[in-house]
Amino acid sequence: ASASGFGPTIIIGYPAPQGPYYCSAGADVAFGRDLVEEHLDAVLKAGINCSGINAEVMPGQWEYQVGPCVGIDSGDHMTMSRYILNRVAEKYGVVVSYDPKPIPGDWNGAGCHTNFSTAPMRTEKTAFEKIIKPMMAKLEAKHAEHIAAYGEGNDKRLTGHHETASIDKFSWGVANRGCSVRVGTETASNGFGYFEDRRPASNMDPYIVTSMIYNTCCVE
Repeated sequence: ASASGFGPTIIIGYPAPQGPYYCSAGADVAFGRDLVEEHLDAVLKAGINCSGINAEVMPGQWEYQVGPCVGIDSGDHMTMSRYILNRVAEKYGVVVSYDPKPIPGDWNGAGCHTNFSTAPMRTEKTAFEKIIKPMMAKLEAKHAEHIAAYGEGNDKRLTGHHETASIDKFSWGVANRGCSVRVGTETASNGFGYFEDRRPASNMDPYIVTSMIYNTCCVE
């Protein structure tokens, strides 16, 4: 496939159906590892908090995790990591696509799942019931507002299929990849921890997304 920055992807070939590519190893299923590992080395040397990488569901699709970060640092680290990714990809003659649905059809899209927590969420024994659950109600009330700011073309990705929730309806659940917001099993079991907003698209603005989550959950 050929892509142009944040724009749509043009299909010029079709690999085998998705399934064997996720967290894969082997030249027949993992494509681009040299580029991805060089990017990881570069961002770590640049002082960016990067927690890991993995091959994703679609062939040639990769994920890297930025964080943990505090406040606006998350936007700074994400923005610089994208710049470094584009520079490393340039060396390999590759154009990075941030399109939320780079290949139409029966393929997973590309999101920017955003984990969020505050100190009380991580430390208070009753945080799941008394803090996190009320936050879900706040996020539901602001669902349309968040969706409008969570990335261009996200409607092609948030269909209710391919491990996404429908763009039209907010949902949350424990260990459920098909929800708008997922709470981890460990968080629910321990009674404290974090939640994952699965709605943001891969082309989202990290400053806008993180500020909206904070304002909705902690200010308004």
